[in-house]
Amino acid sequence: MKKWLIPVIIIAVLGFAIYSWAKGFNNEAVVLQEDAKTEWSNVESAYQRRNDLIGNLVKTVQGAADFEKETLTQVIEARSKATSTTIDANNLSPENMAQFQQAQQGLSGALSKLLLVVERYPDLKANANFLELQSQLEGTENRINVARDRFNEDVNKYNKHIKIFPNSMLAGMFNFDEMSRFKSNPGSENAPDVNFDFNKKKE
Repeated sequence: MKKWLIPVIIIAVLGFAIYSWAKGFNNEAVVLQEDAKTEWSNVESAYQRRNDLIGNLVKTVQGAADFEKETLTQVIEARSKATSTTIDANNLSPENMAQFQQAQQGLSGALSKLLLVVERYPDLKANANFLELQSQLEGTENRINVARDRFNEDVNKYNKHIKIFPNSMLAGMFNFDEMSRFKSNPGSENAPDVNFDFNKKKE
């Protein structure tokens, strides 16, 4: 065997090993990144469901005589802002996430105020549509929490994949950046109060 053949073989083997490693890293990163993006879509879908339910809730409340227009206006405006605040799954930056979260938090606050005002409307509290919306809103808040948790889990898997050594050496070369997790505001882990049984006496 010619002496020059041995270095060529060694270089070829090393080259194939590096190629295999880079290919495996890239493909796994793509899969994990796309999974995280899909879970973000599920988060947005859950919030959209809540926005739709709140729209139906507003229509039901509007049918009540002399209901506070200011309160309804606040909910309508907050819902409009929350609906229009979206994020491109390819740009889940901390700033965009915070903006999205702030819009949703504003809607939660307006909704809580509306539900508090409903206490003064016994007929509205007994409305069948209103009671059905109560149940659906409770279920939707649970969906939102589950979707956010799953999103964070997938982001965690992706971030660990691109940050562990030696994968971290390839992450920059292939433009795989760290993804932001969903961070809740203090107290936002609690669903908005949708308990319409206002006849219970406080202890």
